[in-house]
Amino acid sequence: MRSPATDRTVGVLLPRDLPADRILPYARRAEELGFGALWVVEDLGFRGGVAQAAAVLASTDRIRVGIGLLPAGARNVAFAAMEIASLAQLFPGRVDVAVGHGMPHWMRSVGQWPRSPLTLLREYVDALRALLRGELTQQRGQYVHLDGVQLDPGALPDVVPDILAGVRGPKSLALSGEVADGTVLAEPVAPEYTRAALGHIAAGRPHRLVAYNIASVDADPLTALAAARPGLEWIGEPDWHAHIAPLPFADELAALRSGCASRAEFARRMPDDWVARLAVAGSPEEARARLDGLRAAGVTDIVLAPVGPDPVGALESLATVLGA
Repeated sequence: MRSPATDRTVGVLLPRDLPADRILPYARRAEELGFGALWVVEDLGFRGGVAQAAAVLASTDRIRVGIGLLPAGARNVAFAAMEIASLAQLFPGRVDVAVGHGMPHWMRSVGQWPRSPLTLLREYVDALRALLRGELTQQRGQYVHLDGVQLDPGALPDVVPDILAGVRGPKSLALSGEVADGTVLAEPVAPEYTRAALGHIAAGRPHRLVAYNIASVDADPLTALAAARPGLEWIGEPDWHAHIAPLPFADELAALRSGCASRAEFARRMPDDWVARLAVAGSPEEARARLDGLRAAGVTDIVLAPVGPDPVGALESLATVLGA
C-alpha cells in the first residue's frame, strides 16, 4: 500500500452524488494517498454536511475534514455551534467549517433567503465564534438573537476550528476578510480570480484562502482536458461572473455561452487553452505547475474536485501531483 508523506496544502472534494457505499472507501483512500484534507459539501437535496463530516472523521485517522459550506440561513447558530463543537471535541485539530449565504435560489426555495445576507453572515460568524470559545453570548441582531446562551464547559473543544466564509461577491469577500479566519472560493479559481478576491478580502491578519477546482490528471494531456471539460459547463452562467471577469478571455467566454443552446454545448465548444486555465487539468507536470501558480497567487489550501464516472479511481491520478 502506498504511504507517501501528506501534502497538507492539497485536498480533495467528496463528490456530492457519490453512492453511499463508496463514501468511506473514498475518504480512506484519499488519506492513504497523502491528501491533506477532504471537503464535503452541503447542496440542497443531497447529503448533510455535518453527518458526512462525522462519518469521514470517524473512519479515518489524520486527514482534515472541511465542511464547505453550511448556509447561515439553514441552522440556528446555537445549534450549529453544538454540532461543530462536538466534531471538534471528538476529532481535535481535524475540522474546518465554512459558512456562507448559500445559493440564493436554493435558500429562497426553502424560505430562508434574508433581506440582508451580509448582515446575517456577519452576525452569524461573530456569534458562532463566541459560542465555540465558550463565551456567554448576548446578541440582539437583526437576525441572530441569543439571550445568555453558552456551551457547557464539558462540550467545548480544546481546539476551536477555523471558521471560514464561503462567498464570492466583492462585498461578501470584504466581510470575510473582516470576520472570518479564511475564505472558501468555489470553482473555478484561476490565479487572476485569486488575486482579485484577495484584493477584496484585504484581511489585516492571517487569513486562509481555500480554492476549489475541477481536476483531471493523465499522462496524455488531451485526455485530461477532455475529462475536465464537462465539469466546467456551469461557468458561463451569471452566478459565476465574478470567477470569469478577471480573465483575459472573459468577454469571449460570455459570447460563446450566449451563442450556445445548452451548457453541454458550451462545454463542448470551449477551447482547450481555456479549460487548462479554468481547471487543474493536464499531465502531472502541467497540473503541478498549475498548483504552483495558485500558491504564488495566494491560495493556501487547494481542493481538487475529481470528474468522471469513477471518482475513487480518479484519486489515484490526482495523487500524482502530491509531494512535488
